[in-house]
Parts: sequence; C-alpha cells; structure tokens
Amino acid sequence: MTLPDAPSNPAGTDRTFQVDLRGLVDLLSHHLYSSPRVYLRELLQNAVDALTARHSLEPAAPAGSFGIRLYADGSVVRVEDDGVGLTEADVHAFLATIGRSSKRAEQVAEQRGDFIGQFGIGLLSCFLVADEIHVVSRSARTPDAPAVEWRGRGDGSYTVRTLRASARPRPGTTVTLTPRADADEWTRPAQVWALAGHFGSLLRHPVTFDDGTGGTGIAVNPEPSPWARTYPTPGARSRALAAYGEEVLGFTPLDTIELDLPAVGLKGIACVLPQAVPAGRRHGHRVHVKGMLLSEQADEILPEWAFFVRCVVDAESLRPTASRESLYEDDTLAAVRDALAERLRAWIARAAASDPDLLARFLHAHHLAVKSLAVHDDEILRMLLPWLPFETTDGHTTLDEFARTHRTVLVTSSVEEFQQVAAIASAAGLGVVNGGYTYDRELVHRLPEIRPQTSVADLDPATLTAHLDPVDRETELAAAAYLARAREALAVFDCDVALRTFQPASAPALLVDSREARHERTRSQLAREQEGGLWGDILGALRQEAPRAQLILNQLNPLVRTAVAIDEPELARTSAEALYGQAALLSRRPLRPAESSLINRSFLDLLAHALRKDN
Repeated sequence: MTLPDAPSNPAGTDRTFQVDLRGLVDLLSHHLYSSPRVYLRELLQNAVDALTARHSLEPAAPAGSFGIRLYADGSVVRVEDDGVGLTEADVHAFLATIGRSSKRAEQVAEQRGDFIGQFGIGLLSCFLVADEIHVVSRSARTPDAPAVEWRGRGDGSYTVRTLRASARPRPGTTVTLTPRADADEWTRPAQVWALAGHFGSLLRHPVTFDDGTGGTGIAVNPEPSPWARTYPTPGARSRALAAYGEEVLGFTPLDTIELDLPAVGLKGIACVLPQAVPAGRRHGHRVHVKGMLLSEQADEILPEWAFFVRCVVDAESLRPTASRESLYEDDTLAAVRDALAERLRAWIARAAASDPDLLARFLHAHHLAVKSLAVHDDEILRMLLPWLPFETTDGHTTLDEFARTHRTVLVTSSVEEFQQVAAIASAAGLGVVNGGYTYDRELVHRLPEIRPQTSVADLDPATLTAHLDPVDRETELAAAAYLARAREALAVFDCDVALRTFQPASAPALLVDSREARHERTRSQLAREQEGGLWGDILGALRQEAPRAQLILNQLNPLVRTAVAIDEPELARTSAEALYGQAALLSRRPLRPAESSLINRSFLDLLAHALRKDN
C-alpha cells in the first residue's frame, strides 16, 4: 500500500549541499578561530607548505633560495612565495572545493608530516578581513606551465582563468587581499609587520616585509631560533637563551632549562618562574610547529605539577587541531609530555647535587610545586624532602634540620590543631610539624624512608596531655570544688576540666579539641535530638563515650591559682567560662554562636562583679 504523499521515486534523488559561504565564515570566526588576525598565519602557513613541497621537488636547491615576501600598504595585503605552485587543475580541485587541500593529494600523501596544515580551510580565514581573495599561481611541477588566476568572493562565487606565463615568470603563488573597511585593525602595515613577527619569527624559510614606502624588504626572521645558533661558550649560550626567554615571556627567569627531544624534532627552553604561583594554576606555553607559532596558551604540553615553568618550544611531529591554535591530544603528545617532565626532574636533580644556592632560591619560591611532585615521585622525594620547608614548633625550617633535634616527629592533621598546641608543645620539648597544608602531612609521614632513625606519629590530645605535669595531691584536693563547678558550667560544650602545670606560665589555659571530635559530638547531638524516646536515651548514653574537649588549667599561672581558690559559686562558674572563652579564642578555630555568647556574658559578669566589689 502506497501512502498518498509518498514520492514517485522511492529511491530518492541525489543532490549536493548548498553552502552559504558567509555563514561558514561567520562560523569560523566565532567557533574555530580565536581572532581575525589568524588570516596572516594561514597565508604564511600555506606559503611554508608550498615551499616544503618545492624543496621536495628540487632537493638540490641551495638553502634559502626560496622564500616568502609580504607586502602591505594599507590598501592591499599580499603574500608571495616561491613554492610549488598550482596548475589550473589544482586550482579547480583545491581552491574551488571547500574543505579540500592540496596537501591531501595522492602524490604528497606520504609526505603529510612535512606540512603544517592538514585541513584545507585556511584560505577561508582570509574572508574574515576581505570580501575577495585574488590568487595567481604557477606550478613548478609542469614545465612551461601557464599562470592561473583565481578570484574568490565572499558570496560564494569564483572565477578561474589562464594567464600568459609572463604574468608570473617564476613558479610560486601570490595571494592578494583587498581589506574591508572594518578590518583595518588587522591589515594596517604596522599590524601586518607585527603579526608576521609574532607568527613567523622562528620559520626556517626567509620571510621579508615591504610596507610600500620604497625601501627594501625587511627580514621578519633574520636569525635562526636561539637554540639553533652557535655561541662561543656555554655561559654565552645560557645567557642568550635566558635573554630570549625574558623577551618572549616577559619575566627574568630564575633559570633556563634547554629542551631537546630528537625523536619528535622538539627544541626549546623552559624558563623557571622567579616567584611562586597559585597551586594548580597552569601557565600557557608558546608552542611552534615547524617554526610557525601555534599557541601562546598550550598548557597541555607539560604535566599539571610543572606550573613553575613556562616553555617556548618548536616541534616537528606534534599535530595541531583544526583551528591550529592548540595541540591534538594523541600518543605522541603524551610521550612528549612525559619526556619534558623527565627533563624538569633532571634539572631539579642537578640543582640539588651541584648548585645549592639555586636550589634554595627555587624551593623558596616553588616548594608547593615540588611537594606536589614529591608525593608521586619517589626520586624527587628522596632528593628533596629533607630540604623542603615546613612550619614547625621550631619555626619555618627544613625537615632535615628539624629531625636532627627531634628523633620523634609529631604531625597535626590541621592548621587549627597546630595553632592550638604549638606554644605548649614547644615549651614541653615536643617536635610538632603543621600537617594541615596541602601535601605536608603525607610527606612528613614519609620522612622515615629518608631518615630511618626518625619516627613520625600523628599528634592527638592524649599525646600532648601526657607531656603535661600533674599537680600534687594537696593542690588537686584544694581545687576539687572549683573544678567540679567548672565541669558543670562547661558541660554544655562537652568539655572536661583538668589542672596541670606546663610552660609557658603566662598561658592560663589550653583547650584541647580536635575537629574530628567536634564533628562527632555534633553528629551525635543531632541524632539524639532527631530520634527521641527510647532510642534518644540510648544514643544519649552512647554520646557520653564520644570524644570530649578538655580545658587544661595551668597551675603555674597566677590568675588560675587565684581562680581555683574562689569560694563563691557564681563567681567560680563565671571565671571558668571566661577561661574557656579565652582558650577558645587562642585556639583560632571558628567560634560557635554559644561560645561567642558565653565570652560576652562572662566578660560582662566579671566586669559587674569588679564594679560591685569596688563600691
């Protein structure tokens, strides 16, 4: 049965897509290319690939005999090369068919690695700044080939015609753009000169620029890349590379690491940043492919931990993405990333072995980066862990120095815990490291791998209180009534009260309370309130076993000795609350609303008591 609206030809009719060229150019400008300025990079790239093909055709030609010439006088932009050129058939096949590239032709398919571009849409980028593209080309493959002219317009139309050979005496291609008025920003002579230097400063073929004022062409890339030059001494080479890094990257490097991976034809430098950067912040790197600048923000070429360097590299075998503004993630890029990471590790090892001053300056600026690396890299751990700075009860010092005076190293689990106990632990002779910062606790626990004679343990309240001296029996009995009232007043905070002696004597009280214990008490409290009834009673009984805070009063402190002798119940209660509030403030942890209220109330009550006493 045939439906009434079925077509008479069930097989359908083959049709071709109709391409809206203006719409395609708009798509390129908004979603593929980052800026209209890439038009010049694409023209340079096409010229370089044409020269590469010409050298393949004429391998005996002297180096530098073929080049690229740029011209911009404000009315036109022209790029001319001595490359392989195009025949009339090539023009119809490659310039008039969107998405096809001469670099995909069968005769050069096996040589694709020699070319920068792979996608055949680069010429379309010229429509970002011009409404018409004029191409005149003559092929070097065909003797006595005529010149061919192609004119493409932004509305999608084009014309092709054959010219006399005299129209272009030598093989090669000339591309001429007549800029639109709104593209002046990108096509002024000064801007074309700047863009040529930006994209093509490391190109291996000679590139010159003429602004139409009558002078000779100015060399865009007068010298080879700095790492390809010869220098009289290693020191001169090092200084030249550092100066180049400063010129290109905008900072004076702490040191310069030369990079050389022959397997992928990669050469360049890594410049060590002179100051610290936020953890995880990855700087972009300048990556050139066969001399052409691909990206200034290629962060994928180095691992995440290497955020202490910025690189300038030129590679032969890395693949650009379709926009040619970033690198294609493949096995080659992964291998390059691993190899460059190994070069950075080797530099750190050399600094540790032979340049302690450089190592000290590096670690001062980038200890966090090295810590992140040491967590996962046993070699770096063994080399640098003893030299890394940590916050300790002896101040900021290296683990090597700290372990010399403390056979047992205690480490806190948070910054808050360290701040609570640092002064008391130091006075008691305990060696405590602040393990609350990123990577620190994990790294300190690995110290015995480097120094087997040193032991490491987590610091807990019991460890600290065990090092505080008990008071004599008579003092304990005399203070019993006060301690009982203090425990009753602070029961709402799940806080026990004890009397000890410890240094410094100026500290009246120490509040020992871990974050985990507070969380456990809060969880138990919420569960008890939500359950109610029999389960609430059971949970309430279990809650008594939850970790409790401990307010330790210092018998050596004159204020505490006065407080424990108070007979008046309300004043004793108020003084205990005030001591708790002061200890909570010194712990530097966030106060709960009830604690803030207690501090205010106890202060006012003590003030009122003092005023009544004076009257």
